[in-house]
Amino acid sequence: MQLIDNWKAVAVKAWSMRFIALSALLSALEVVLPYIDDLFPRGVFAVLAGVVSMGAAVSRLVAQPRLHP
Repeated sequence: MQLIDNWKAVAVKAWSMRFIALSALLSALEVVLPYIDDLFPRGVFAVLAGVVSMGAAVSRLVAQPRLHP
């Protein structure tokens, strides 16, 4: 496995990485929140994580000028 030359910039600035981090957070909330409080219906964070994951996939295909010098 070989990293791309500007991997640090991609890790910080790429929308796909932001969406992936948000998806991971939503997935964790889906597991944790039912034990704390039942304010949200079951599955709402799982659905949101799925939607955000799709956003990550789409954002990988969209040109992001800030990533390229």
